[in-house]
Amino acid sequence: MTEQSTARNILEILRLLPHRYPFLLVDRILSMSEGPMAAGSKVTGLKNVSVNEPFFQGHFPENPVMPGVLLLECMAQVAGCLFFAGEAEPEKKLMYLSGVDKARFRRPVFPGDQIVVVAEILQVRSNLVRVKAEARVDGALCAEGEFISSLVKRSPAAR
Repeated sequence: MTEQSTARNILEILRLLPHRYPFLLVDRILSMSEGPMAAGSKVTGLKNVSVNEPFFQGHFPENPVMPGVLLLECMAQVAGCLFFAGEAEPEKKLMYLSGVDKARFRRPVFPGDQIVVVAEILQVRSNLVRVKAEARVDGALCAEGEFISSLVKRSPAAR
């Protein structure tokens, strides 16, 4: 697989992913493998963590820490950008998270941190995709895991 040098900005991400505020957790795609989705395809994405994130109001407000489940969601969304980039009509499909394996949280993420997520496709089978992802802050591993996602057609009511 070859890496694209062209980044994807937030407007392009909004065309790929159905997520919207407050659940869109990807700010930028830094690089992405070209071509059809296949084992070995990689994507690198970025999430800027701000104290203004709505989850900080209730998640340890005196010592704000990004919830681990949202780190997993962020990693899955970065991988989703790779899934949908090769689709001719990404708005006609959805990615459902079907499983999470080997998830580990290595260090907390705080407001002001910048998360860099690298996701690699391990396996593609029909409409199921297995991905390994790592999230790092300042080069230090903060979370990792493997995800299984199902790609499904969107129902007309969901558009």
